[in-house]
Order: sequence, then structure tokens, then C-alpha cells
Amino acid sequence: MKLVPTRPNTLTLLRPFLIGIAGVAALTASSHISVPMYPVPMTMQTMVVLMLGALLGPRAGAMTVLAWLALSLTGAPVLSGGKPGLVALAGPTAGYLISFPLVAFTAGLLPKGDRIGAHASRLLGFVGLHGVILFAGWSWLSALTGPEVAFATGVAPFLLGALIKSGLATALLAAFPRRAG
Repeated sequence: MKLVPTRPNTLTLLRPFLIGIAGVAALTASSHISVPMYPVPMTMQTMVVLMLGALLGPRAGAMTVLAWLALSLTGAPVLSGGKPGLVALAGPTAGYLISFPLVAFTAGLLPKGDRIGAHASRLLGFVGLHGVILFAGWSWLSALTGPEVAFATGVAPFLLGALIKSGLATALLAAFPRRAG
């Protein structure tokens, strides 16, 4: 019996690329769903970062976020307020943005499944990962404004939103269970 080498079909090769583009588009859209606040706007980015990791897995989730950040560095208006990446990565939002790939990767390691325990673990994980984002943002902002001002303007206003977005991400994942195969 002779084995014939097979080539992957075009769809197999395009699928990860198309999923990545959809992830970047979702993250870009979430950047523009914004409540203007100073010095850091409130967006839906953190929820989408968590969901990308949870849905795509650690590597693909982190790579999608990195692709989005790389696109911003080219000057594409993918960040909140249409700011280019170099401006955002040197300004008050840099700490938050820098934490996103790590958070997406870690979200991909959270428990999967549709049992109540998996949902509860994901919710707790999402809340904790929002804490990581806020800590990273606070750390960077502290260097620019001082720790008290950074907490008052870059953490405290986002605590309730972090809980709500964690719950919403958990609920969305629970409402649309993944099918095997």
C-alpha cells in the first residue's frame, strides 16, 4: 500500500487566519465602545481579551491580542479614541495594554466545560484577571501620576465594570456552549 502525501485544503490553512482577523475586529470594535474618562477611558476591551483567550485557547488568544497591538503600532486606529499604538504605549493606558496578551493567554488556561463548577471557576478567574489588568495599569499610571492619583483615576472607577464584564463574559460563554468536533 502506497501512502500518498496529502496537502491541507485551503480552508484548513485559512481558518486560523480568519479567526484571528475576526478576533482583531472584535477587539477593535470593543475599543470603540467607550466611556470617555480621564486619563483612561472605560471600554469593553478587557472583556473581549478574556473571551478571546477562553474561546481560542492560550496561544491563539494571546497571538490575536498581539496582532491587534502590532496593528496599532502601524498607526491603524484600532485603540480607544483611534490613538496610534506608540502614543498609547507611552501614555497612561500602556500598563493595561501591555497586560492584555498575558491575560488572554491565562484566560485560555481557565477551566472549560458547561458544568456549574467550570462556570464559577471561569468567573473567579475572569475577576482575578481583571485584577491583573488593573494592577498593571495602576503600576504604569503610578509612575506618571503617583500611586494615590493612579488608584483614584485608573483603578477605583473600573472595579464595578470589571465585575460586570467578568460576569457578562462568563454568561456569554455559558449561553453558547462549545460543541466538540
